[in-house]
Amino acid sequence: MHRRITVFTFQVLKSPSIIPTQTTQLYSQLNPFARGTNGFALFRLFSFTPVHRRVPDPDDPMNLMKEDGVSVCSQMWVENFREPDRLVSNLISYLRRFELWVLAYQKVCADEIGSYVPRSSITRSALEDLLALRNAVLDNRFKWGARLEFFIRSPKDKTDYESLSKRKIKAILTTTQPAPFQDKLVQEVLLMILEPIYEARFSQKSFAFRPGRNAHTVLRVIRRNFAGYLWYIKGDLSPILDGLKVGLVISALMRDVRDKKVIDLIKLALVTPVITSPIDGMEKKKKTKRKYQKKKVLAEDEPKPDPYWLETFFGFAPEEAEKLPSWGHCGILSPLLANICLDELDRWMEGKIKDFYRPSKSDVIWNSPEGEAEQGNTSWPEFVPTSGPDKTRKMDYVRYGGHILIGIRGPRADAATLRKQLIEFCDQKYMIKLDNESLPIEHITKGIMFLDHVLCRRVVYPTLRYTATGGKIISEKGVGTLLSVTASLKQCIKQFRKLNFLKGDREPDPQPCFRMFHATQAHTNAQMNKFLSTMVEWYRYADNRKKVVNFCSYIIRGSLAKLYAAKYKLRSRAKVYKIGARNLSRPLKERKGQSPEYQNLLRMGLAESIDGLQYTRMSLIPETDYTPFPSNWRPDHEKALIEYIRLDDPKTLEEQKGCIQEQGLVSPQDYISMLVWNYKRNAIPMDQLSLVKSAGLLSNSNRENDDPKNKEQEESEERLHASQM
Repeated sequence: MHRRITVFTFQVLKSPSIIPTQTTQLYSQLNPFARGTNGFALFRLFSFTPVHRRVPDPDDPMNLMKEDGVSVCSQMWVENFREPDRLVSNLISYLRRFELWVLAYQKVCADEIGSYVPRSSITRSALEDLLALRNAVLDNRFKWGARLEFFIRSPKDKTDYESLSKRKIKAILTTTQPAPFQDKLVQEVLLMILEPIYEARFSQKSFAFRPGRNAHTVLRVIRRNFAGYLWYIKGDLSPILDGLKVGLVISALMRDVRDKKVIDLIKLALVTPVITSPIDGMEKKKKTKRKYQKKKVLAEDEPKPDPYWLETFFGFAPEEAEKLPSWGHCGILSPLLANICLDELDRWMEGKIKDFYRPSKSDVIWNSPEGEAEQGNTSWPEFVPTSGPDKTRKMDYVRYGGHILIGIRGPRADAATLRKQLIEFCDQKYMIKLDNESLPIEHITKGIMFLDHVLCRRVVYPTLRYTATGGKIISEKGVGTLLSVTASLKQCIKQFRKLNFLKGDREPDPQPCFRMFHATQAHTNAQMNKFLSTMVEWYRYADNRKKVVNFCSYIIRGSLAKLYAAKYKLRSRAKVYKIGARNLSRPLKERKGQSPEYQNLLRMGLAESIDGLQYTRMSLIPETDYTPFPSNWRPDHEKALIEYIRLDDPKTLEEQKGCIQEQGLVSPQDYISMLVWNYKRNAIPMDQLSLVKSAGLLSNSNRENDDPKNKEQEESEERLHASQM
């Protein structure tokens, strides 16, 4: 009975047309007050419940997450690299994608609480608040720098803003506060949308604030492309990183992006004032006596601070990498905006490089009309000839953040002319006043400092062997130059002195790092080993890598020896080395009642393993990395994108098929069979198959296979074969 009622209900809902024809009969059967009804009528009446189909709620955040945010970002990167010159006018569609907002929430939460939050772990309330923030941005209700009213709050923010006193509210509204959590979310979404657009357009001469490029890339480009340049112009345009006029930033942004919603959102972030605490230089805080502080215990959602070795290495940041732009409420979007503004300078310099190039027949290395030929000899990559009456005029340029470096091969007058034009360009485009002192022209013999490395020239006299006419081998003495990229030891000493690791210039004396006083010997050695490993990697491309790393190892080892001498009351470094060995791997603290040796305690698990300091001898330091650097270098992610776009192009498939057919790897009959096979699966259009048929190349067997009657039999054979596999 129950099953019949269910089937009948489903038929009624599926075919409503049957209701009018059976209305009387249905009423007489289900009416409990009609004559002749039994007890089942009442039961059937109340058991008949209509089934309503649930319509998906468009405001439900779970229904908006149709794809993964990473796949949406990948799609944007592919689209922009496929058409890098197109004018972007519709970004509101990506701004609506809720998947990007969820991905931004995961990234910002990772920075806030120090751990990654999977999408399945995001609470329902957080998703609803995130959807409210997205709708507020789309409806122009979002305000940058809000202090009290939030659409979404950080997971670790437990403050009850409704119960705050007036004094606390006034302090929040008038003092410097970190960027709100919702501001970081909007900044992250804008960065994910705009970065692929401009990364496909940026010049290959800029290297800072870009994915896949770093200071090592600049050094390798300089080592490869700047050999043979005599005059150098080093410019400091870092005042641009402090901020530009809003009109200049928006005009630079609108060269490629014409979406009004995004432009207005960034303009509002630049215009909205940032509230900072008033700085009163007259009042000085009184020095209070340092009290004993308990060991701080981190909360569950509080991120761990940077380790000591990482903080120490950050102190070694070169001058060119110290300043990070921060414009208004743009936050992490500021470096991208700075590169967008400075991209005009990069394009202008690329035009100057092409106009300046004048090849010479005497310089056989640089005789390409485009000026993009491979530099250097194959047997000696950096050898550049200096002899000859006429030399090639050439110029190159790199930019790292707000610092530029221009190399010129030619007379100094050309460098002075270029400097004058550069000053006029910066005055017109960026409204900054530069002079000759801010753009000095220096000769290579004086040494050019860039990214804590010195660029200098070494004159060499190699023996050139070549085969003359008649097969005679001739050996001649040549004259050439090698570009030397050397780490500055003076700058290294300056950085160590800034970090209080040593004092003195001529005879640097290591100082104890008392910050590690309460740490164990094993932990201290491990921290310093990580720091030394990082320093070895930083000076990877320096010609004097062994020398400068050996000096760093000496400073660290002496600093630790003085620290251990003060901590364990051993009076001198010599006694520390005598007990703890040269690399400080032996335990310096002996506990009472420990008769067994250290190795026995270590074997029993009663002592902590102590790793000795690395690179205590120069022979242990790796050699300089002279790996050849390609001329048209690109980061790995850009190579993958370009290769994917090339393989996805139908022309590439046709070229591969034609190449295979020309080489005779596939017979014409096999090629025709492949066309028929692809046509049956809608992989090729009908016109290609018709051309094959009209040419009379299709055999009878293929025509029989092309018959739709045999299609079912062929598919059944394929399924049988797949099941056997």
